[in-house]
Amino acid sequence: MYSNRLIFKTSSEDEIFYLKDTILVNFKHNRNGVSSSELNGGTCDLYKSVFNQHLSQDKIDYLENHDVCEYLINECRLMEIDSNYSTGLITLAEMNNLSIVSKSFRNLEVTSISTAGVRTNASKAGDPSSYWQENGEYHFGTINIIVLINANLSKSTLMEAFMTATEAKTVALNNLKIPSQYSNGYATGTGTDGLCIFSNVDSDDKITNAGKHSKLGELIAKSVIESVTKAIGKQVWITNKSQSNALVRLNRYTLDINEFYNDLDCDKDKFIRQLQKDMGNQDNVAITTSVLNLIDEVENDLIKKDDAYELACQIKEKCRSYPIRTLLDYWINYFIH
Repeated sequence: MYSNRLIFKTSSEDEIFYLKDTILVNFKHNRNGVSSSELNGGTCDLYKSVFNQHLSQDKIDYLENHDVCEYLINECRLMEIDSNYSTGLITLAEMNNLSIVSKSFRNLEVTSISTAGVRTNASKAGDPSSYWQENGEYHFGTINIIVLINANLSKSTLMEAFMTATEAKTVALNNLKIPSQYSNGYATGTGTDGLCIFSNVDSDDKITNAGKHSKLGELIAKSVIESVTKAIGKQVWITNKSQSNALVRLNRYTLDINEFYNDLDCDKDKFIRQLQKDMGNQDNVAITTSVLNLIDEVENDLIKKDDAYELACQIKEKCRSYPIRTLLDYWINYFIH
């Protein structure tokens, strides 16, 4: 068995271990759950453990010619856990960048365990696809979330909790303004996310609603939002502070920046040095965001292009930074005019 270290214990005595490339949760009580894994995925009446594993290059190479479920079963054998009562997620995110967040109300507790990477795979639901599947296709999770609930939930309530957690993940990404890598929109997740949710079937506290109006739904959402937000910060260094940047915001609507610089009628080195000073200014971030919002409105057919163009030009003129104002003018003319 891998050398292991106990890193967290829930109020229900579930133990979370840090193993080699793996986070393993051993359940103290009998748990039912719903899992997106290929190992005992779907709904199951009895789980005894769950794990989240970082894929090294050797493991990725191995998986290119092997079945994912068989791989996960073999990993269970190496960890000396029963594959019949376990489920697992796999990802490229590092396990030392995980985030564990617990939220409670009276006797109710929800713990979310997340790893997240969104640099290359972030996407919005409805974006153009990046692959199709005919005879089986292997893919691995990028944002992986495990949610532990100390109350007793039926299968239908577990599915409701699954929906709430999924929406909460999207809230975390939207709060950070994570851009899709496949469109001009904001990401709602990545193309390969994984999610597992478990309840305690030994508990006398039976809860029948996990939607957004319920206290359980609130705890699920808050723990997932905080956990995913922290995991993104650890894995890819994207935080509220890093996103408060005019240039970062503009990059969501990608253009050939070389063409822009080639047409500049000024000292380019001086322009870039001033841009680096101005791009974090809060006024410039706010003005940039306002212009991009108008571009979004046009993209979604919510406002007429001519009206958006006039408003965007008025907003742009309020910008005191020459580099930012010049960039905004370029974006406005390309995407609205």
